[in-house]
Amino acid sequence: MAMVHRFEDAEAWAKVFDDPARDAWQHPDEVVAALGLAPTMTVADVGAGTGYFTVRLARAVPGGQVIATDIEPDMVRYLTERAQREHLGNVRAVQATGDDPRLDPGSVDRILGVDVWHHIADRARYAKGLAAALRPGGQVAIVDFTQEATHGPPRPHRLAPEVIVADLQSAGLEASLSATRLPDQFIVIGTRR
Repeated sequence: MAMVHRFEDAEAWAKVFDDPARDAWQHPDEVVAALGLAPTMTVADVGAGTGYFTVRLARAVPGGQVIATDIEPDMVRYLTERAQREHLGNVRAVQATGDDPRLDPGSVDRILGVDVWHHIADRARYAKGLAAALRPGGQVAIVDFTQEATHGPPRPHRLAPEVIVADLQSAGLEASLSATRLPDQFIVIGTRR
């Protein structure tokens, strides 16, 4: 069952999502490293929120592009303004929906979804949309909370890694748990062959 939660006030959420203390448990550098990025790749940050990962991805692909998606219109506005404020000309914010990531078919090399998978109602359908957006050899990385995590959603809304693996496999991706270990989270990688 998806955890339904609205994130409508971007300025208020920025204080939470972009709190420097988040780095201690989120380990953003390790997450970005797990993506195996090249400087000219196109990367989608799905459920980008206020851009905590978007800005890091933009700096990791200076000759590429980052498509930051979110279902909340205020987050899309905030992402657009943040990219301008931080002079990140390779970032484009896109309004997505709860059942459509709004990514063009065969358009991205990597997709990152951090702390969002447990919010998606029809994960199999959403996974198909992500898989369709990948170029051959492209990858989806889903980062979510372990059952033991001290952060994240209530335990009944947490998903086991094998559930996410199955979601990505149902979309035709080869999927497995990443070797990258985080304090409160895991990463599942799905690859389009």
